[in-house]
Amino acid sequence: MRAKPELLMLRAGALEAELAPQIGGSVSALRWRGIDLLRRLSDGDRDTGNVLGVAMFPMTPYANRITGNAFDFGAQRWQVLPNNPPEKFNVHGSGWQHAWTVTETAAANATLTLDIAAGAEPYSYRATQAFAVTEEGLSVTITLTNTGPVTLPFGFGLHPWFDRDPDVTLQFEAKRFYLEEPDGISGDPITLPPELDFAEDRPLPNGWRNSDYGGWRGEAIIRFPTRGAGLRIKADPVFKHLMLYADPTKPYFCVEPQTNASGAFNRGRWDHPEEGVIVLAPGESAAGTVLFMPFALEG
Repeated sequence: MRAKPELLMLRAGALEAELAPQIGGSVSALRWRGIDLLRRLSDGDRDTGNVLGVAMFPMTPYANRITGNAFDFGAQRWQVLPNNPPEKFNVHGSGWQHAWTVTETAAANATLTLDIAAGAEPYSYRATQAFAVTEEGLSVTITLTNTGPVTLPFGFGLHPWFDRDPDVTLQFEAKRFYLEEPDGISGDPITLPPELDFAEDRPLPNGWRNSDYGGWRGEAIIRFPTRGAGLRIKADPVFKHLMLYADPTKPYFCVEPQTNASGAFNRGRWDHPEEGVIVLAPGESAAGTVLFMPFALEG
């Protein structure tokens, strides 16, 4: 009988962050004053090592889907593999589907590391996640290093899952909205219309959303009135995009800070600042930090 994946608890004051390094280098829970702020990993999903049941996993060495499982860069065509059946296209890269190694740990911080060597896919890289918990919140710093012999485009992000309480609300500022095409692919960007804007605090949409918001200002606020708590997400400027996944038939939703635009690897505009792709030569690195800060709701 397979042993349960071990969990690593970080604490500071009323905040607890629980990590599941063996399940995709993920966060399995984030609690403040005993209140769950992320969807908690269930015992069943922990037993089976189901990364799609975690509270948050990393996206490396890029975020979101690559159409046709191939992209053109440096006068060469690079292939990736489908990795989330029954989906046809590779999604979120490889990091979330590997066990990560705990390289540092203390009462309120830990560092997880993943080394990937190119095989059927072109990427060789080292990724680290440095977690630190204070009474103010959880910080996650991702560092991505190209350990391969060739220059390639990279990206990274975090994929948190939230419980879809009936009264939950969302707020963030962005400039663009990317239309969704079949198979979850991100299409053309358009100027953000009022109907799709979350600049003011508002409930989740009643219809399907699987959309990239570009020109994100780096802050999002989620409020859980029934729980009496909210969560403020603040990200470094390298995180130019925020992905919103909300299916009204599901008991969860996702708000995902990421560096590269969804679909950017197929558009090939490698040096376009709005696409957010990070081109790394051998040995080069990129990094960014996301903060998750809880707060009490009045009333």
